[in-house]
Amino acid sequence: MRDISKPEERHPEKAHRPDNPQPKKPDWIRVKAPTSAGYKETRNLMREHNLVTVCEEAGCPNVGECWSQGHATMMIMGDVCTRACTFCNIATGKPPEALDVFEPGRVAQAVKKLGLSHVVITSVDRDDVEDGGAEHFAQTIRAIRKQSPSTTIEILTPDFLRCDPSVLETVVEARPDVFNHNLETVPGLYPEVRPGARYFHSLRLLQRVKELDPAMFTKSGIMVGLGEDRQSVMQIMDDMRAADIDFITIGQYLQPTPKHHAVDRFVHPDDFKSYEQAAYGKGFLMVSATPLTRSSYHAGDDFKALRTARLQKLGRL
Repeated sequence: MRDISKPEERHPEKAHRPDNPQPKKPDWIRVKAPTSAGYKETRNLMREHNLVTVCEEAGCPNVGECWSQGHATMMIMGDVCTRACTFCNIATGKPPEALDVFEPGRVAQAVKKLGLSHVVITSVDRDDVEDGGAEHFAQTIRAIRKQSPSTTIEILTPDFLRCDPSVLETVVEARPDVFNHNLETVPGLYPEVRPGARYFHSLRLLQRVKELDPAMFTKSGIMVGLGEDRQSVMQIMDDMRAADIDFITIGQYLQPTPKHHAVDRFVHPDDFKSYEQAAYGKGFLMVSATPLTRSSYHAGDDFKALRTARLQKLGRL
């Protein structure tokens, strides 16, 4: 197995790329290093159950805050992704192992030990697996339901681009409470930022979830500061609403290494507030738009607000 702790081994496809400058972060996006006892307890629990988290693999800036509260976003199906997105710090290449049939049970055990009321489960892309890991997602959802019946479950899935369209039904039939798939950026930047994906396929995936289960909450997110303009962000909001997506997240892109896509700019908090207001105006039930927003950041509280917003819209509150 290759040593993915080394940058050149973690992202071999980026080794030939010229270095991009990494500008100094503004005050509004700096966070403290994680040191709390709660952080260490969560980290130890992940190690005990041999679990991977996107918090660590993607270098999330909120890991200290979330783990100190016992909230970790578990990443299933290994720690090597078959895609090569230029914004992402997850190791890329050919996964060295088949899917671990015991992983769903270990995830469920960790969720129970952490006492989570809401959990987010994500994954790497596994284009080497026939169904893209759809059944593995379903098994993980069912395992959590069995051990923690009251826990609400949010999944952040790959796009299943190279799979038969029917695999989506496998995931939806497992009945997660929230189905999230991130569009990540505006369509004009896909060839550079997300070359292995297709914008309209990802959009259609989320639309299809609603067709299969109209009651299921759908969610998607984008990063800003990659080179997009305001008009293109407004357009992606309209595209999401046309697909009946309930919840949008917007956060600042942070460049993991000099070999990754360059930060075009650091978007000011006032601009995030403007995006939030525009998104609510377009009909989203829930919006999270701040520099440090990530898909699973404050996901439990956001889910409660999302559910309340739907009930209010239906006149049941």
